[in-house]
Amino acid sequence: MADQRSLPEETHTADPFGSQPILHEVDSWWKIRLTLMRRSLRENWRIFRRSKVGVFGLVIIAFWAIMAVMPTVFFATGFWNPAVYDPVTGLELNPPTRTMTMVERITDPNTEIDRRAVLLDGRIPDTLQIGDTFELPRQPAPPDGRHWLGTDPLGRDVLSQLMHGARASFFLGILAAVVTVVIGTTVGSMAAYFGGIVDAFLMRLADLLILIPGLAILIVIGAVFTFQLWHLAVVIGILSGFGGTAIVLKSQALAVKVKPFIDAARVAGGSARHIIFYHLIPNVMPLSVLYMMFTVTAAIQSEAVLSFLGVLNTDTSWGLMMNLARTQGYLLQVVDFWWLTIPAGLSVTLLSAAFFLVGRGMDEIVNPRLRRR
Repeated sequence: MADQRSLPEETHTADPFGSQPILHEVDSWWKIRLTLMRRSLRENWRIFRRSKVGVFGLVIIAFWAIMAVMPTVFFATGFWNPAVYDPVTGLELNPPTRTMTMVERITDPNTEIDRRAVLLDGRIPDTLQIGDTFELPRQPAPPDGRHWLGTDPLGRDVLSQLMHGARASFFLGILAAVVTVVIGTTVGSMAAYFGGIVDAFLMRLADLLILIPGLAILIVIGAVFTFQLWHLAVVIGILSGFGGTAIVLKSQALAVKVKPFIDAARVAGGSARHIIFYHLIPNVMPLSVLYMMFTVTAAIQSEAVLSFLGVLNTDTSWGLMMNLARTQGYLLQVVDFWWLTIPAGLSVTLLSAAFFLVGRGMDEIVNPRLRRR
């Protein structure tokens, strides 16, 4: 008779189904991931701080972020009256005036006005006679204590429009960048993993979108449809995501595809979806974030151009401010009416350059060969 030895019995009095060890294991896994993420963020921030242009761009972005929030604070605290400082419906009720005299022929345009100008200006009564004097409101008004950057030809505060334009630029840039990253990363990773006909189709589509001028497409779409700000962000994200961004991210995904852990995941029975979304995309994401910054720059500039041309349907933006100066005849009078064009144009330039500089600073994180030894 065979010798039967008794085996020790395992008892789980606390949890007979073994769920407690599993939960503890999952909890430990998340703690490890968070620890590694914090360590990676600290290391990346240390590398980023060494880039002076990147830090400078970050300071500019922080400045405009504060500017975008300030109107809410000013209106909530009563520092600004919405009837005066609203960027769309606000109006200066007591604008500065200047004394004008109606004459047959103008010799001093600062103090004299002729009959033709009186008939064209709806603010002046048409009953005036030659030699009559009257007080003409100065709109656009130069900067003063009430309006730090003056008013536009419609009597609205320029600084308030500038702050609200920053909101529009941030919303547009971030939404366009997110759409670009989602589409570009997914398309590039799928093309790299599957190859063959999938790769050929997606890359020929990208070549086609690169071939067609993006601004021309946006102008045509804006002329046919009612083009609002979020529409523009989505279209820019689609054009960029399926275009050049997908090609660059595909090359990065190809380098990741040949790594041993991809083969190990495939041998372990991982599906194509699992490998793409859990292995390829996370390793391509750092380069995607870098291209996100460049997409924000392109989106802000595109919005300014479309608003300046009158194609974009939005309440207020920096491009729309310059469009108003153009339609009212002040675009070429920069010396006399600088507050109508220079603040908006400088804002577009600074914020676009800021995101580009941050992208240049992040380039050292993504590409270790650029780091200083």
